[in-house]
Amino acid sequence: MPRCNGSGIRERVGTNGLMRTRYQDGPGGLHGQSSVDSRKRLAAACLADEAVCPVAFAACYVYSPRGRGAIAAGSRVLRARLKSGDPDWLARYAARVRRLAAGSGRYAGFFGPDVVLVPVPRSRPIVPGAVWTAERLAVELARLGLAGSVWSALYRCVPVRKSATSLAGDRPTVAEHYRSLAAGEPLDSCGSDHPVSPGRLLLVDDVVTKGRTLLAAAVRLRELYPATEVRAFALARTMGFVRGIEHLVTPCEGTIWWNGDDARRQP
Repeated sequence: MPRCNGSGIRERVGTNGLMRTRYQDGPGGLHGQSSVDSRKRLAAACLADEAVCPVAFAACYVYSPRGRGAIAAGSRVLRARLKSGDPDWLARYAARVRRLAAGSGRYAGFFGPDVVLVPVPRSRPIVPGAVWTAERLAVELARLGLAGSVWSALYRCVPVRKSATSLAGDRPTVAEHYRSLAAGEPLDSCGSDHPVSPGRLLLVDDVVTKGRTLLAAAVRLRELYPATEVRAFALARTMGFVRGIEHLVTPCEGTIWWNGDDARRQP
């Protein structure tokens, strides 16, 4: 299993036997051991040899950080609920996704019994008791029958700056996200509770902005399963440059790709 210098990684297995989570005890990792510039250079070097393939993604809601009007304000309430990990609201939002999938046939290429959901890690290593919204959301989606199981394979071994509280030029790059992420044992090493090889892997996150984290996470998963399809689902997508939004529920399917310099998302 990949380990970080100075870290202690331990694993929690969910009561249903289908969920695995890694925690990092103590400060761990390389945090504080090198300058930001040297971390960026190292991260870029690590990513340079990887093929950053496009990632198909889907979303259900929209989030407008600066938009005007009641619906835009409501989207900011939605985001606050997501970040708090409120289980009641997560259950409601997941149920909306299920209704869309069942009633209109949306997300046909994303969910299914052969899909293994992989929660996207937070910006810092997970510690016991911390709220991990992406994992809670993934568990709820699986509980509603949208996927076969949840596999918390990815974890942060080095913290990155929070995008929400950073200036645009200071937000973590795709390379920094890649360097900070690690993956645990392949599914076929986790015991009989998992299939030998996943049919499809679906990254799950609460909010997607440019898609840098999702691109980096997809690279890590493809290192384990290069022949397996990797897609992504975010409950909400950020609409940062619109003055207002007409509908809070705006399902979409699109693509996140690497343009040689940064991540791009459409729509």
